[in-house]
Amino acid sequence: MLGINNLSIESIYKNLYKPILKTDTGIDPEYLTNCSLNLLSFCSNKKEWPIISNVISTINKEFCVEDKKLTQNICGIKFKNPLGLAAGFDKNGIAANIWNDFGFGFSEIGTVTKFKQPGNPKPRLFRLADEEAALNRMGFNNNGAEQLKRNLIKQKILERKIEEDFCLGINFGKSKRTPLGESKEDYIYSLKLLIPYCNYATINVSSPNTEGLRKLQEPKLLKELIQEIRRIDNCPPLFIKIAPDLQFKDIDEICQLINDENISGIIATNTSLDRLNLGERVIKQTGLKLSKEKGGLSGRPLREKCNQIIRHINRIDKNIILIGAGGIDSAESAWERISSGASLIQIYTGWIYKGPQLVPNILNGILNQIKMHKLSNIKEAVGSKLEWIK
Repeated sequence: MLGINNLSIESIYKNLYKPILKTDTGIDPEYLTNCSLNLLSFCSNKKEWPIISNVISTINKEFCVEDKKLTQNICGIKFKNPLGLAAGFDKNGIAANIWNDFGFGFSEIGTVTKFKQPGNPKPRLFRLADEEAALNRMGFNNNGAEQLKRNLIKQKILERKIEEDFCLGINFGKSKRTPLGESKEDYIYSLKLLIPYCNYATINVSSPNTEGLRKLQEPKLLKELIQEIRRIDNCPPLFIKIAPDLQFKDIDEICQLINDENISGIIATNTSLDRLNLGERVIKQTGLKLSKEKGGLSGRPLREKCNQIIRHINRIDKNIILIGAGGIDSAESAWERISSGASLIQIYTGWIYKGPQLVPNILNGILNQIKMHKLSNIKEAVGSKLEWIK
């Protein structure tokens, strides 16, 4: 990662990480993630050290794409580009101050809960290498809201930043130990503690790995939760993260609630309980078929399903701001999501498999499409249904 002997970060990824990601087995994916995060955390906390500063400068030059055609002002937030890091990778925000240097226009940390919790038993994260997918049943493992606050302060993220090159979202979930009927108090505690440090907040009611959580997507329960959250002083823009397994009629009810309660928008989508024709696929670490394993599926297989949801929401209400996530692993799939109606997009699993070069590849690909379609700004592409030009 340190660019020694003029090696680029991308070449280090190809030689060190890529061989590991070609097989389901080998180094445990959760262990690999934690090792990478700890190194990035060190860099994020020591940005002022000369050697670290030089490394970060190299990363920035390698992966950042600057162009006014990519900028948007959404909910009063200036996004330098539409591509973000999805929640789930940096759960505790230990590298929050470095993601913009990898070229992301914004990053979302978490999911964070009120109480520290270990999550579900290991192993709980599995590679599906051939499909460039993953199965996870992490269970909101994190160190709790108070520790996240300390981590952000340590990185000098002292108040909500509004600079052009920094946009931070925080993803909030319910603690496993908190009964469903007390969910509001659980979310509100974490939000009150952390909203000074984020540009926007995501209310996660769609993870499949916390028992009962998805019940909060039911209109009555979700309305009660949102109404309580909206009463918080200085409440930031709010996004609801929904599951890809909802019926369109359920999504329509959530869209109505978004309008009724003046919520900023929707993140579509979380991981899927649908095995997407992969049910017979065997998880080598456990010997069980995917259909018999608990957890949410992410990565390339979700591409079409997530895109259908974006298209549906954009068709019924073009005023709802959409952040597209799930199955985005190329410039073409990113453009597809934007032209279907997403103002912003997020990557995670695709970024792991494709490597850090995916960020500039996507952004340069979008710029090329803007040019070929003779558009002046990415906003003109959102919901345009313009096809990818090869």
